[in-house]
Amino acid sequence: MTARTDLAAHLASLALPQALSQTLTAAAAACVEIRKIVSGGALVGALGASGVVNVQDEEQKKLDVISNDVLTDMLLACPAVAGVASEEMDTVQPATNPTGEYLVLFDPLDGSSNIDINAPVGTIVSVLKAPSATPTEADFLQSGRHQVAALYAVYGGQTMLVLTTGQGVAGFTLSHDGQWLMTHERITVPADTKEFAINMSNQRHWAESVQRYIDGCLQGADGPRGKNFNMRWVAAMVADVHRILMRGGVFLYPWDKREPNKPGKLRLMYEGNPMAFLIEQAGGKATTDGKQAILDVTPTELHQRIPVALGSANEVDQIAAA
Repeated sequence: MTARTDLAAHLASLALPQALSQTLTAAAAACVEIRKIVSGGALVGALGASGVVNVQDEEQKKLDVISNDVLTDMLLACPAVAGVASEEMDTVQPATNPTGEYLVLFDPLDGSSNIDINAPVGTIVSVLKAPSATPTEADFLQSGRHQVAALYAVYGGQTMLVLTTGQGVAGFTLSHDGQWLMTHERITVPADTKEFAINMSNQRHWAESVQRYIDGCLQGADGPRGKNFNMRWVAAMVADVHRILMRGGVFLYPWDKREPNKPGKLRLMYEGNPMAFLIEQAGGKATTDGKQAILDVTPTELHQRIPVALGSANEVDQIAAA
């Protein structure tokens, strides 16, 4: 068997600042621990609701809380981390590390609705440079273009870690002995696709432009697009985006009129920015509406929401033209 590059060797080959390598290593190690808990499920008492409503006004699952604690503890213990922010926490948590250089934002367990049915879930991480070793909430409000790294782990049939530091996208698979081994050296998203991912049950609530785009896809070869499409929907952004990175496609989570004052459901800082960084680095496009790049959005609050349309570049352009 050919020897594979492990995560540590890959990070070394990128000639990253030591502190950034330490930060990414700590995040990857936390994902290994979360995987152990996810795989235990009911056997370790990790299923079901926690009985707590988070800052997003959503009922937390037990695994949301456990995963958040694992990431928070392991990252704050890393001397390179100046502070963390999480989808599951009200505000930021500064570290006590006087040498901390990086801020880490994360969705500790994306796809909570999948937890109790043993469907794919994952962890999403974004890394920013810290303006100071004693960061405030305002220091986290940097646009996605300022990210120095992003990664996600998807806990499925295999556990994979997908990473960018602005030098392309690489994928690693977790071995039986707990090592992240490179299995996908340079991931690219095909420019064209015949696959889309969206929650069709919300169709009646979408803006007209989104309805026109999806209607064109559904008409298949007989419609204006002149080709047949397949629809996929895993109900976990991390799993749907992973599929796009592996074989192309588009993912949409648009604004809808049920909550007209909310621009979208997904969170800019914990989901939109890191996934957009990964998609762009793989040659795709990541936008709010087919037009505005997610990475160019100026954040105004920690838990800001946005609409999302990302994936194969030419198909994202079709969304913009609808």
